[in-house]
Amino acid sequence: MLIGAIADDFTGASDLANTLAKKGMRTTLFVGVPESGFLPCEAGIIALKSRSNPASEAIAQSLAGLAALQGAGVRQVIFKYCSTFDSTREGNIGPVADALIDALDAPTAIVCPAFPTNKRTIYRGHLFVGEKLLNESGMEKHPITPMTDANLARWLSYQSRNRVGLISLDTVRQGVDAVRRALDEGARRNEKLVVCDAITDDDLLTLGHAAKGMALVTGGSGIALGLPDNFAEIAGRKASLPVTAPRGPALALSGSCSLATAGQVARHAQDAPALRLDVEAVLAGKAGTDLVWNWLSGAAGEAPLPLVYSTADAEAVRQLQARHGGERLAHAIENFFTSLAREAVAKGYRRIITAGGETSSAIVSGLGVTAMAIGPEIDPGVPVVVSEGAPRLALALKSGNFGAPDFFAKALATIDAMPADGADA
Repeated sequence: MLIGAIADDFTGASDLANTLAKKGMRTTLFVGVPESGFLPCEAGIIALKSRSNPASEAIAQSLAGLAALQGAGVRQVIFKYCSTFDSTREGNIGPVADALIDALDAPTAIVCPAFPTNKRTIYRGHLFVGEKLLNESGMEKHPITPMTDANLARWLSYQSRNRVGLISLDTVRQGVDAVRRALDEGARRNEKLVVCDAITDDDLLTLGHAAKGMALVTGGSGIALGLPDNFAEIAGRKASLPVTAPRGPALALSGSCSLATAGQVARHAQDAPALRLDVEAVLAGKAGTDLVWNWLSGAAGEAPLPLVYSTADAEAVRQLQARHGGERLAHAIENFFTSLAREAVAKGYRRIITAGGETSSAIVSGLGVTAMAIGPEIDPGVPVVVSEGAPRLALALKSGNFGAPDFFAKALATIDAMPADGADA
């Protein structure tokens, strides 16, 4: 295995897998640490559900993933987290990065969540979403990981026991050799984690090329743009055969409360059936999945892509958290969607589109999916993935902040355009 990755959620894992697959690497996405070894691949991505876990749990899961990758002979490791650096002041990004650095005995590691295609850029160590600082972008209201500081070096210093450095855009623009010199100088200052500016894909390519031979690289999927170029095995690679997808009914499930997803839900609801969950009723045990099936038994069930969602605005979520507790609220919604997805598959649904990292992670884990092939890209950072084994499922796992306004319809159209594999039963 050339590149192995540990991703702290499922949508981020599929995002990274998409980046590496587009660069010509034979890539497989694994759900959790494989118990029986890895399927043959050049890039193996382990999707964990660890982002909002206690730091000790996230570290243990990540180190188990690392041990599995090392057993597969991995040559470079990526720790993948969200392009909006989703984390609390306590972690988990810093603690997990510290643990991986220690386990790999790495002198230093790049920190770069930039994803310019989706308007995530870093300048002078500050993370921007579009033209807004991260802490003014809406992420400061995130119900689980509110980001109240755009200064990545400062935020990471709260989380990490290691010294944090910075490589400015001026240095990045001087090229690969300048970045390598800056990394070496930082290592001599004992800067184990080095935040790197990047505002274009060319900047990310420079950083990726500078990371040749580094044991550990951390960041969003963009940091992987240049990494495959460092391996002679990938040079001149021909396009791989297209991934096929099952046919069958489709269903969209949204648990994300991001501004982007809220807009996508509103857009889809203009043209397709959409059922909003009564979260209070779900918490009280008064609304089960039978509510959805009764709804789908009518006209909604005839639509190409009905949508079930708990998406709400930040104030509504805040009030629910105040009344019921954030952890209880999150678990209730995740459990509801997981049960609904299981029942959907049992009823013959073979295309499931999800929105929200935590929601997607819970659903994929609940369905018992263990590995996925990477299909075509729907929107930047969001590919179709197709589960290995039976029944085969075509899935779209969308991070809350990703995707065009018409994402749900676009996702179904992308799956429909894939060659059919005939695994409809």
